[in-house]
Amino acid sequence: MDAPTLKPSNPCFGSGPTAKRPGWSLAALEKALVGRSHRSSEAKARLNEVCARSRRILGIPDEYRIGILPGSDTGAFEAAMWNLLGPRGVDCIVYESFGEGWLTDVQKQLKIADLRILRAPYGELPDLSQVDCGRDVVFCWNGTTSGVRVPNGDWIAAERTSLTLCDATSAVFAMELPWDKLDVVTWSWQKVLGGEAQHGMLVLSPRALARLQAWDPPWPIPKLLRLKSKGKPIEGIFAGETINTPSMLAVEDALDGLSWAESLGGLPALIARCRANLAVLERLVAAGKGFGFLAKRPEIRSPTSVCLTLEDPAVARLDEAGKQAVVKAMTKLLAEAKVAYDIASYREAPAGLRIWCGATVETSDLEALVPWLVFALETVKRQLPKD
Repeated sequence: MDAPTLKPSNPCFGSGPTAKRPGWSLAALEKALVGRSHRSSEAKARLNEVCARSRRILGIPDEYRIGILPGSDTGAFEAAMWNLLGPRGVDCIVYESFGEGWLTDVQKQLKIADLRILRAPYGELPDLSQVDCGRDVVFCWNGTTSGVRVPNGDWIAAERTSLTLCDATSAVFAMELPWDKLDVVTWSWQKVLGGEAQHGMLVLSPRALARLQAWDPPWPIPKLLRLKSKGKPIEGIFAGETINTPSMLAVEDALDGLSWAESLGGLPALIARCRANLAVLERLVAAGKGFGFLAKRPEIRSPTSVCLTLEDPAVARLDEAGKQAVVKAMTKLLAEAKVAYDIASYREAPAGLRIWCGATVETSDLEALVPWLVFALETVKRQLPKD
């Protein structure tokens, strides 16, 4: 089988940091306030603009507060857990590696004794009807390492006294989120809008703000994660005053991504781009070329972090180490051909490919990638030992 002649214009299909928006160049950062204090009025205005534009595009309710935290999505979600959990029992929904990480914090660091774990293997979701919304709930909306997403918020009680803490880093700007069902939402700049990693976004509902005001956790909270000082929420977090010094280059890049999203038509246009990208890989799987989806059920399949399995009989018969070797050989071939970078499945996930299909990826690039995926599989398969 000959190698295809057409290559993607942008071979960046990794799941984080993700591809920059179409047409991006360093010129997008020319107005960055480099060399300026992040506490200057101009810099704080830029930081506040990130929050305001995010609110506008995503439809975040006016009564919800938006802040910027250090440490990307991880820092924002850690801050939420360390400040808010404790007064109630907790349900942790675990179906991939990042949810597993949040469980570790709840169980081994915060040591919350009243803990229930709702777990599913990679490619599946737990039975969400089993969630008790009288308890706090910790979950990922999109399983970046499993290619699975929560399909909707119907399982969350509208009238609840608990908090829902949602890590939405690969879902925000790509999927509709039911804000009335979510009390804490976090994400990072490096995902759907292709920004540079550094700071994380934190959204708190009025219910979460009330918990923050009233609850004093029994554990010490590191300065980087503190949302309260002298018994009151740190208002500066929600007014452009970040806990530690942000890169104004990264801030400018985040604003560039938000401007691009607005120019397309906002959230509906971003969602449409993601769905069109997923459709390309759905056609590949339907063609029977040796690929499948880790998430078998379409209603829970992520349109951003799409995880493919290798279903060709010659590969499927191998043990996990053998499959990983095939993936390594395929991704090496594709990277050397400058066709696709960083698309091996996450290290803790089953062997396969993980291809970012977020809004910054051009559908035409995915269409150019597909023949190369088939070529790489066929090439590596021929090198496998015969039975």
